[in-house]
Amino acid sequence: MGRPGLWGGSMETPKNDTKVVIGGKVYTLSGYESEEYIQKIASYLNGKLEEMQREEGYRHISQELRSLLLEINIADDCFKMKRQMEALREEMDAKAKDLYDLKHELVTTQLKLETTEKALRRAQSENEEKAKKIVRLEAGQK
Repeated sequence: MGRPGLWGGSMETPKNDTKVVIGGKVYTLSGYESEEYIQKIASYLNGKLEEMQREEGYRHISQELRSLLLEINIADDCFKMKRQMEALREEMDAKAKDLYDLKHELVTTQLKLETTEKALRRAQSENEEKAKKIVRLEAGQK
């Protein structure tokens, strides 16, 4: 379950009243987020408004259509961010799987190395025993 939004909170979280300027007008927003967060939202909205006002013909349409276009642009940003988050999540999952595979390969290689080292020590021990036997045999022939 997600955390509450700007205006939905819990009994433990105090409500903040924050004055912001949006589109040249001063508003007092009350919410459960920090003042800094509320100011960031106002700044984002001002940026979207400025972006829209740079478009040819924006000033010639009704306020209702302006509001609708702003809402559509914000929804577009939201959907793009969700798509980007999903892509990052998929990339992270793929990297986690690659990491798991590499760890598994490392463990398998370590086990093979340990087995090979044991076989090498066994072979060295056998060689030493055979070398001692050869020395004893040669010493017995003299």
